[in-house]
This record gives sequence, structure tokens and C-alpha cells, in this order.
Amino acid sequence: MLLGAGMLPTQAQAPKGTVKGRIVDSKGGEPLPFASVRVFVSSANAKGNEGLVTGGVADDAGNIDFPAPFGTYYALIEFMGYTALKTPQFVLSKEKPTYDLGSVKLVSSTNTLDEVVVQAEKSSMELSLDKRIFNVGKDLANAGGTATDILSNIPSVSVDPEGGVKLRGSGNVRILVDGKPSGLVSFKGGGGLQQLPGSLIERVEIITNPSARYEAEGMAGIINIILKKERKEGFNGSFEVITGQPVNYGGAANLNYRHRKVNFFINYGIAYRISPWRSSQDQEVYRNDTTFYTRQTATGKIRGFNQNIRGGLDFFFTEKSILTASYLFRRSDANRVTNITYRDFASSFQNPTGTTYRRQDEDEIEPNSEYVLSWRRQFARQGHELTTEVRFLDNWENSDQLFTQRTERPDGGVDPTRNVLQNSVNDEFEKQLLFQVDYVQPLWKEGKFETGLRTSFRDMVNDYVVNERNEQGDWVPLPDLQNYFIYNENIHAAYGILGNKSNRISYQVGIRAEYTDVKTTLRQTNAVNPRRYANLFPSAHFTYNITQDNALQLSYSRRIRRPVYNDLSPFMTFADSRNFSSGNPNLNPEYSNVFEIGHIKYFDKGSFTSSIYYRMTQDKIERIRQVNADGFSVTRPENLLSENAYGVEFTSTLTPVKWWKNDFNFNLFHANIDGSNILDSYKRQTYSWFARQTSRFTLGQGFDTQVRINYEAPQKTAQGTLKSLFYLDLSASKDVFKGRGTLNFSVLDVFNSRRYRSITEGPNFYTFSNSQRRMRQVNLTLNYRINQKKSDKPKKEGEEF
Repeated sequence: MLLGAGMLPTQAQAPKGTVKGRIVDSKGGEPLPFASVRVFVSSANAKGNEGLVTGGVADDAGNIDFPAPFGTYYALIEFMGYTALKTPQFVLSKEKPTYDLGSVKLVSSTNTLDEVVVQAEKSSMELSLDKRIFNVGKDLANAGGTATDILSNIPSVSVDPEGGVKLRGSGNVRILVDGKPSGLVSFKGGGGLQQLPGSLIERVEIITNPSARYEAEGMAGIINIILKKERKEGFNGSFEVITGQPVNYGGAANLNYRHRKVNFFINYGIAYRISPWRSSQDQEVYRNDTTFYTRQTATGKIRGFNQNIRGGLDFFFTEKSILTASYLFRRSDANRVTNITYRDFASSFQNPTGTTYRRQDEDEIEPNSEYVLSWRRQFARQGHELTTEVRFLDNWENSDQLFTQRTERPDGGVDPTRNVLQNSVNDEFEKQLLFQVDYVQPLWKEGKFETGLRTSFRDMVNDYVVNERNEQGDWVPLPDLQNYFIYNENIHAAYGILGNKSNRISYQVGIRAEYTDVKTTLRQTNAVNPRRYANLFPSAHFTYNITQDNALQLSYSRRIRRPVYNDLSPFMTFADSRNFSSGNPNLNPEYSNVFEIGHIKYFDKGSFTSSIYYRMTQDKIERIRQVNADGFSVTRPENLLSENAYGVEFTSTLTPVKWWKNDFNFNLFHANIDGSNILDSYKRQTYSWFARQTSRFTLGQGFDTQVRINYEAPQKTAQGTLKSLFYLDLSASKDVFKGRGTLNFSVLDVFNSRRYRSITEGPNFYTFSNSQRRMRQVNLTLNYRINQKKSDKPKKEGEEF
């Protein structure tokens, strides 16, 4: 068993006894993960935290197991939304070295609006060796933002201008919602998170070296987004309204009602945003000892209206048998207007030989649905359980685009022979059916065996055409820009994990088998490309507890990145008439072996975790840009030979004084990239690092402020360099309505400096790009809670869980 996140420091002497047990909900028997347990000396002379001896935080299954010196104690058990419980007195001695609290049942709070519940708040970041948990509501900068904004504020995670998510510098990361694939992300990858209001998210889990329990997809690891859902008795919830500039209007409601055997929950979010952006690109093309120059500038504006609703119920057959049904509907309506100017030069960006203007006007509709039915059965022995789930995703997107283009001669006159009017209609459909069953059987005193099966069937199609109006006024499909792409994916998996603990050493070894059957079809040309392969993915985690607040872990896993729909689709993007992007139907899967050594240390005023990781990757997938003699480019994913990367990462939380809290994350890595199979010069080495520091100040009277500094150093790629990136966020919050509400003000990217700059080079070209997809954002947010009253009492030392 791993150390619990947020373990309290204990007395210096070696522990001689053990406190264990399981924390559950009194009504449904559901485990309460990360419930806090503090052990106090049972003495009239010991008051408050002066009598605090040790403590810990429950794991994902609600289990606690931590050492304590011999003595006479009582335990105080707390969990957000539940009444704190004080245990009877107990003794740890040589004769009775272990005290089992058993199944501790906490009662949910049913306080009225006028009552004040004082509880310890969760820390914004909780650390353990196998994952990091980020309670997003504690981060002031998240108020009024989207899921993408929240991920960009999490250590080790970065988000590129197109919404692509990277973990430790790698874009191959698997994003899950509530531990499973979701329509919120699967249709468009991480880009779909730009439509999910951050107020619907409770926490985010970062798993850098997953076990066989998880899908093998995702080289860099897994990001698991946990949506809000309560199971408290009675009615409770929260409401949020948002206003911001550039235009950001929205609202959200999270409601829950629990009565006896039935628990109802519903989340709703609505948002209207206007998002301006800008970019520029300078390109040199070398042909016949002559250099041709092009300067391209673009501005755009996206008007988006998004709605999300998620509702469902839990039915408790018994306290150990729960059936859950839920439904998620998301619809995004967007209008995108892009204006691009191309200026061609005969020499060094002076005296243009011609100027072309292109405008894109796009209307897009994207409704997505998700249906889930799950059942969880817990048996008599603690930790013995069976979980089954069926999930169905039904997604659709329609895009209707109009392109106008005109060209001016150097004298300013219009060249009518080069005027262009085009339109594009694009329909995409996705249906995915997923079945999963997981079983856990306790073994011996501390061990367990886990096994499970998972199968998914996924079908996607893209009906795509680009038309151009001819001189007679008729719309004619352009050659090679009309087709019907079909993607069929079936993945079947089984896994087994065996774990145990002996004294200070615990281990978990597992293996996962996956069979993949993927077929793509182009209907117009009847080009069929089938791919079938089977793989084994072993994993191993070993933990050594040096002391009760100091531990080491060694882990290994094998991972895969499968080329999916967007990677394989051969259709070209058409908004830019000179720079095209597509997939590659001949792409092969990418495999990695990942090793990591981690260390975690808890001390009086915080915690510190560090890790050394090494990632060996074969058939590395990277997007490669090629430019023809006319200066037109095509970018698509290609398989490089390999990439071997290693790095170190440090994460710390420190509260030097009760009113000042610091979070810090630093990552330094080196990568050897071998793309010599494409071009000899695509064999590169790079060092890079990124850092993020957050300071939060509690000023009293419910007033908090926060400052976050972000920096990403330059990084080489197979074809060039990503330039450095720096930005600063400021936030402040104030409790209002007698603590029932919170008013939050934030300025994201204070200096408007979040610009993504890159250099890309090939045998016949040099390109410098500069883009800013999100301008400085100012948000004002009001959150109001019902039966979820926030404590405005300052936390004492040791209460930071």
C-alpha cells in the first residue's frame, strides 16, 4: 500500500504500532477517498494540535494504514460535506501493536443555510507516489475558465494553441473523464475540453506511469478529469455566474438530492464566448539559387455558444450494491471568421510583388451524447468488489465554410483572374460502445488480486467536399477534395494485477493484453487499409517506506500510441490556401518503455516529491512539414525511428506561515530524436525545462489572493525549435453573503505574453511562426453554495490535506 496523499509528519522516534481501517459513507457504504484521519494523545493536558501525534489520508478505496508510536489515543476523522467523527479511546502497545478502526461510517452534513460548518479544506494539490491530485476549486485562477484553462494551470501539463495537451513535454497523453473515455474529449481529442466549463470539474488526477489497470494508450501517462457529483443526504448544490473580457458570459449549476436509496445529481453549464486570436508567419523558399519570401498575417474571431448537461441517479439496492445511470449532452455552436493576408516578395520582405487576401467564414454545430450504466457490488470482506459498466457515445459535427479570395497586383489593382470563391461541407459522425468489468479479490493480510475485461467498438465517418464556383456560376467539386472516409476501430483487452505488502515494502505487478483491429476506407477510391495487432503491456510498482513520512518507489510500464481517426484521415484542412494539414493513412503505432524512480517526503510545513524518468520510444509520431517549390506546405504525422528521453521533476508544497502557501513544479529533460529515416538532418538532441510557481495569500475576512508564474524554455524538435514561453496570472477572491458565496476576480496572462513561437526548417525552406490563440483574459465570477458552506476559519498547521 502506498503512502496516503498528504500524510502528516509524526514524532521522530521509530513507529511501533499501526492504525488501520476504512472510511465509508454511512448510508450507501461508498468509500470516502482522501478522508483525513488525525491521531491525538488522549490526555486532558493535550489541547488542539498540541496533542497531535500523527495522521494520514485515505486512499482511493477509503482505506487507511499508517504507523504511530505506542500510547493512548483517540482519532478525529473528517471529510468534506460530512460530520467529523471522534473515535473512542484506544491503546497501542507491545501486546496490541495494531488497532483496527474497522469500517468507520461518516454521516453527511444536513445543515441549514444559516448554520456554519467548520472543516479543513482540501489542499489544491495532494501528492502520492503513483499520482498527483489537484482540487481545482482551490485554485483561484480557475474561476470562470474552461477545462482547457484548468489543465494549463496544473504542474507538468501544458496546452498548445490548438488545445493539444502535453504532459512532461509529450503530447501523447490519454485524457479520461471519471476514469473512462468520454464524448467530452474523444471526438476532437483534448480540443473538445475547450467547451467544458471548469466549474463542472472537481479534481484532476495526473498518473505519469499507469499500471495495467489502465488502458495502455498514452505514452506520457494519463490525465483523469473527475466531474462534480455529491451523495450527501438531502438537497445541496452550487451556482456560478461568469462575466469576462474578451466576452466570456456563462453560468453553471451543480445540484444533488439524496433521499434514502436514491441519489439524484445534475450538472449544467452554459457559456457564450468571443475569442480573438492572431498569428504571423515568415517563410523563405529556396529554388534554383533564388530565395522567395512570403509574409503571412492572420487575425480571427471565434464566437461560441456551448451547453453541457449531465444528470443521473444512484440506486442503492443495499449499502454494498449500487446501480448508477447517467446521461451527458453537450452542444457547441460556433462561428469562426478568419482573415489571412499573403504578401510575396522578390527579396528580403521588401516591395511586395503581389498581395492575396483570403477570408474564411465557418458555421459549426457539434452535438454529443453519452449514456452510462454501471453497477458496483461490494462483498463482506473489505476490498472485495465487482464493478461493471456499459457506455455509449454518439457524436456528430457539421461544418459549413465559405472562402473568398482576391489578389492585388503591386500597383494596387485587382487581378480578376485570380479571384476565388469556394465552399466546404464537412459532416463527421462517431459512435462508440464500451463494455468493462473489474474484479478485486483480497489475498493474505495486505494483498489483493485485480482482474478485468474491456472491449470497445468505435465507428467514425467523415463526408467531405470542397467546391469552387466556375465562370458560369456553377459549384464544381475540386479534384482530390471530395471523399467519404470510414474509420472502424475494435479494441479488446484483459488485465491482471497482483499486489502485496510486507513490512516496509509493497509491490504491485501486472500485465495487460490488448488486441487492436483498425480499418480505414476511402469510399471514392475504395482504398482500404486494415491494421490488426496484439500486444502485451507489463507494469510493475515497488514501494519502500523508509519512515512513515518518507518513501521511495520504482515503477515500469509499457505504453502505446495508436494512430487514431485524426492521425489517419487524409483530408486536408482548407482554411489556409497555402498551408495544409492532414493525417497519414500509413502511420504505424508508437511504443514506449517508461521507467521512473520517485521519492516523497512530508515535513511540518509541506511536502516534497521528486522523480527521475526515462522513456524509450520506437516509431515516434511527429508532425513533419514539407514545402513545395511554390511555397505551399503540407504538414502531416510521420513515424520517426525513435526518441529516447530522460528527465527529473520536482514538486513541492510549502506553507511557511499560515497565511502564505507555495506550490512549485520544475521539470528538466533531455531527448534524443532520430528522424533520419525521413532526412538525415532530422536527428536532433535537445535540453529543455519548464517551471511553475504559485503563491496564495490568505489575508483574513475571507479574502485571498494568488500569483502564478509560468515559464517554458526553448526546445528543439526534429525540424526546428520551439521558442520560450512566459506568462503571469493574478487572482483574488472574497467570501460574500455570510460565507455562502465567493466572488473571484482574475487576470490571466497579465502581460499578454503567451505567444507560441517556432522555427521549422527543411532542405528548401525556413519558416518562423508566431501565434497567440488566447489573448489576455479578465474574468469576474460569483459562486453561491447551498448546504456546501465554505469555511472561512483559517486552517491550523497540520490541517492541510
